[in-house]
Amino acid sequence: MRVIRIDASAATILLTEAPAPKVRDRQTGEIAKDAVSGEALMTVGVVYIDEGESSLIQVTVPESGVTDGLTVGAPVSLPGLIARPWESVFNGQQRHGIAYRATAVAPGAFSMEQAG
Repeated sequence: MRVIRIDASAATILLTEAPAPKVRDRQTGEIAKDAVSGEALMTVGVVYIDEGESSLIQVTVPESGVTDGLTVGAPVSLPGLIARPWESVFNGQQRHGIAYRATAVAPGAFSMEQAG
């Protein structure tokens, strides 16, 4: 599947959910791991605001990319943010969506457009 790099330099991104382990299997509680490095994965909830439009999204980051100083409601940065379209069949139902991934989540700042 195609990977789309996202330029978030002009966007405001606010943390809406603190980092939590990404669960691979809800029945066993198994934590998802990166396919290449084997590192545990985390998810964070953010609101992504750009050009007057906002979206609530979940972003997956490696555990080592979660930095200290994150506060719910505060701006964050998501370096290396990408979007990957996906589709699958589950219980006979066609499902599709967009998976978001970043190399890290760190405290950020409000963009100058928002501050003015």
